[in-house]
Amino acid sequence: MALYPRFLAVLAAVALTSTLAPPAFAQRSQNPNEPQATEGSGSRANRGRSERAPRGPSPERVRADVQGHLTALGNTCQISEAKLLGQSADANKTSMYEIACATGPGYIVLGSTPPSATDCLVLAASAQQARARDPEADVGTQCTLPANDNAQAVFASYAKEAGMDCAIDGAAIVGAASDGAIVYEIGCAGTEGARIQKSATGWTRSSCFELASINTACRFTTPAELAATLKGWLAGSEAANCDVQQSRFMGQNANGVFYEASCAGADGVIVRFNAEKAVQQVYPCATAQPIGGGCKLTTTPPAATPQA
Repeated sequence: MALYPRFLAVLAAVALTSTLAPPAFAQRSQNPNEPQATEGSGSRANRGRSERAPRGPSPERVRADVQGHLTALGNTCQISEAKLLGQSADANKTSMYEIACATGPGYIVLGSTPPSATDCLVLAASAQQARARDPEADVGTQCTLPANDNAQAVFASYAKEAGMDCAIDGAAIVGAASDGAIVYEIGCAGTEGARIQKSATGWTRSSCFELASINTACRFTTPAELAATLKGWLAGSEAANCDVQQSRFMGQNANGVFYEASCAGADGVIVRFNAEKAVQQVYPCATAQPIGGGCKLTTTPPAATPQA
């Protein structure tokens, strides 16, 4: 899924970073043996040495400035580290910062009017897409604070918030929804993964089974993991002995959710589950034609027509 245009528009705001350069703050000598100039020396050379360039803003001032921008944005990041990256050369003197947060991703923050903050994970995803198209692409400013090298921890936190209880074996930003919400894909070791996104009311989740039914493949979930997932749901049912080889999500109605399984060395089945994935009914493929058009993964001769 390509990145949503509004998502790219946010990244475009960071194009300003190409005009930013690190501030040229001269540093006072740290050599205690170097003669120090005084105002009363009278020497032109000494007066020149006394005219030091001003130091950059203190860490406290940088943090306070960034906190003001975050407050204006309604961003709840608890700053653990803040770094001034530079300032634009134009009359606006727009400052750019990188910040790390106590939890979650860090940000590149522009002190523009209004200010903007771009998620470090979003920047990294955009850079990855750009380099996939052109390995020599200029990907702009990226987050470099060691504390912001935390993508997997952030993804794991998001997955947990979205109700995914699994050992994560892959995760990435895959795009953005129509409302601008970032979409993440989470892979689970040995079982089905999902795509998740956060809205004002909480996290929503689209299972990889459901995505496959609309021809959207999950990068981190294999067909074997889908089959293993369905096999696990069949435990304790009359279809528990099915050695699931292939699986598919068929859809749902008021009666439940329907999946098909092909079984090694046996007839396939269509299974109806409730919302908690408890088996409600099993339909052998030989008689399942009325259920959503019947089985597609198992070739089964039609049931014999009863003789009068």
